[in-house]
Amino acid sequence: MELTDQQKKEITEQQSQINTTKRVTAPGLEKILYEILPVLDHGFVRVVDYMGDDTSIVQSARVSYGKGTKKISTDSGLIKYLMRHRHSTPFEMCEIKYHIKLPIFVARQWIRHRTANVNEYSARYSILDKEFYLPAKENLAAQSRNNRQGRGDLIDGEQANDILKILKEDAEKNYNDYETILNERHNGTIVNESKKGLARELARMNLTLNTYTQWYWKTDLLNLLNFLSLRADDHAQYEIRAYADVMIDCLKKWVPITYEAFMDYRVGGMELSSKGKLVISKMIKGESYNFENSKLSKREWNELMESFGFNEKVI
Repeated sequence: MELTDQQKKEITEQQSQINTTKRVTAPGLEKILYEILPVLDHGFVRVVDYMGDDTSIVQSARVSYGKGTKKISTDSGLIKYLMRHRHSTPFEMCEIKYHIKLPIFVARQWIRHRTANVNEYSARYSILDKEFYLPAKENLAAQSRNNRQGRGDLIDGEQANDILKILKEDAEKNYNDYETILNERHNGTIVNESKKGLARELARMNLTLNTYTQWYWKTDLLNLLNFLSLRADDHAQYEIRAYADVMIDCLKKWVPITYEAFMDYRVGGMELSSKGKLVISKMIKGESYNFENSKLSKREWNELMESFGFNEKVI
């Protein structure tokens, strides 16, 4: 992961700033503010700004001013109550802004979360960097046989080498052609003084989707939690999950009480349908139960059994 000299200078200047404020700050997040947190091979996440902390959520819920005389344990209980009962508005009172570098195909998946303010690097105005995402061998997998949007068994050996070679060569060739039709290299030099370059807004169509882009992404805490609950899940694509994992660590440093409630009720918890609830109720009472009389679909039954660690799946 390479940073431009301008980016390095900007980060150094930002980290050297010391400001006095009357607003609440999160000590854990302050320690990593502006810091580059590496993701994948050339990507990163860095927190560039935030507003509020756990006390902001509590104050909003109580519609009060200042920390008052409430204890941390009381604040924790209230936040857990809000999380458990999905009283979401108080979580909207906190906001965070990230600077993120990510492959274009990950960005296109990410942007489906239409609950944030986004400003992306403009390939109409500037030339994209010559950097591409190439998966590590341990992340090369075949298409799943039973999930159209998932991965199956790992691909290894000579086939894995061939795939990585194709991905790298195609990305480099397309980028070289991108520079040729622009008639300008990424370092600003001209390819051929006697030729005109194609407009950047047209030339960018030739780039592969593993080319890296960058954006600023700002959202409130509620929508961040919704994003993380989906993208940090084991079923999410590995590449976007890698970013979500880093952002969860930022969440822990920013709002530790909310983080604990989130991990407990959203990440570690599960939702049950009325039929699923009835099955679990019968299990607790020691009554007989099986797939046939549960009225659950095969998929829902298997998910239920897996969640509770039972071996009674239906094939």
